[in-house]
Amino acid sequence: MGIEERRVRLGRRHRLAPSCQAADPAQAAASVVVLHATDPATVHLSVAARVPGSDVALTERALYDDRTLIRMLGMRRTVFVVPTSFAPVVQAAASDDIAVKQRKLLVKHLVEAGIAGDAEAAGQWLRTVEESTATALSLRGSATAQELAQDEPRLRSRLAMAPGKSYAAQPYVTSRVLFQLAAEGRIVRGRPLGTWLSSQHQWSPAENWLPTGLAGDLPADEARTTLARAWLESFGPGTPADLQWWTGWTLGQTRKALVAVEAVEVDLDGTTGYVLPGDEAPEVAVEPWVAFLPALDPTPMGWKDRDWYLGDHKGRLFDNTGNIGPTIWADGRIVGAWGQPESGEVRYQLLEDVGSETTAAIEDYAGRWTSWLAGVRITPRFRTPLERILSQG
Repeated sequence: MGIEERRVRLGRRHRLAPSCQAADPAQAAASVVVLHATDPATVHLSVAARVPGSDVALTERALYDDRTLIRMLGMRRTVFVVPTSFAPVVQAAASDDIAVKQRKLLVKHLVEAGIAGDAEAAGQWLRTVEESTATALSLRGSATAQELAQDEPRLRSRLAMAPGKSYAAQPYVTSRVLFQLAAEGRIVRGRPLGTWLSSQHQWSPAENWLPTGLAGDLPADEARTTLARAWLESFGPGTPADLQWWTGWTLGQTRKALVAVEAVEVDLDGTTGYVLPGDEAPEVAVEPWVAFLPALDPTPMGWKDRDWYLGDHKGRLFDNTGNIGPTIWADGRIVGAWGQPESGEVRYQLLEDVGSETTAAIEDYAGRWTSWLAGVRITPRFRTPLERILSQG
């Protein structure tokens, strides 16, 4: 299964080719399993690249009114926007394990800060504060972190991070307690405070989005199997290393999930990859296409091995910790990058010769992207070398 086949699949299955685009934000999210939401702008721009005629209001309606999408902590301790019906799978397959590890770490930090004398006392203190906070949130219906700290003053307790270091800090425990409740699926992030670019959100009980909540009785192994199947549907073929990186699982969990879905081996130019049973046939070809994708879009962040669509452009498009910036795609491969100076228009730079027709299509897309943004300037949370250059005045 060669590179060209993988690129065709990407254009069709990720809803990027014009004839394959999504009908609504939930379908767009499902096409890539989940949308990255570490940077709030990514959610809206990823949807706009896949849903013709969409705007910020459409995605906000899906998130906060229709609630067909939900923002939650998931794989690799990252915040995602997930189709609401799929959220319990992500919770059981990834979030629950993260919650266990983060609770142990927070208990350790509570002891180090002198809030409790030992781990047992710190654990009890944390459980008491969590229950009080969850009750306060339930009574309010929705609330900010500051409002909850008014209801539960112990949230204003301070931790002692990196004492004695130049970067020492004493943050309030508020965000850590809310993070823990969110990791366990008890509370969710609601509407942002401010514009759609804001990373500060109202909090709500999970039951406001799902009547049965996020934390259910779905067995972890079953959830991991379901998540692996969804990933292979969208991103297959892929290697075990790709799946393990994307999910944040152990190697054992990854192998077990691949066995459970009865994944079929395929040859990826000398490397063993996997697809779902019955998915070995070539994908139906798509028409030529181009796309401007935002920083941290789920398409380029879907695999650990990226050479087949990235080429030798990594140094200009990624930061030092593996976060990708805004990219330009043509027929399943990255061919350039885009950014915005203070004036707001979309500037781009091609990194290879794509021919006159594709260049014209990219120029047209840049104009439409500028119109869609309507003067709003997007500054990615994680800056990359070429994006910085394109964003200069």
